[in-house]
Amino acid sequence: MDNQHNNQENLIDNPADIELSKPSKSRFLFLLFFFGLFIFSWAGCYNLWEHRYDDQQAEGVPKSSLYTPEYK
Repeated sequence: MDNQHNNQENLIDNPADIELSKPSKSRFLFLLFFFGLFIFSWAGCYNLWEHRYDDQQAEGVPKSSLYTPEYK
């Protein structure tokens, strides 16, 4: 029984633990949010760029539906 009590007293605080320091925790959460938002935005822009409208592949308009139609 005495051995269990000794183990609890010998715990050392880890300075890298974000739960012990509120400024460190808030800084970590802010950077996590900021970079997450940045990556999400960048991926959305990249996806829009990859699926952009390409005018070279557009189908031709029938000549009968032009502003000045040409009939045979």
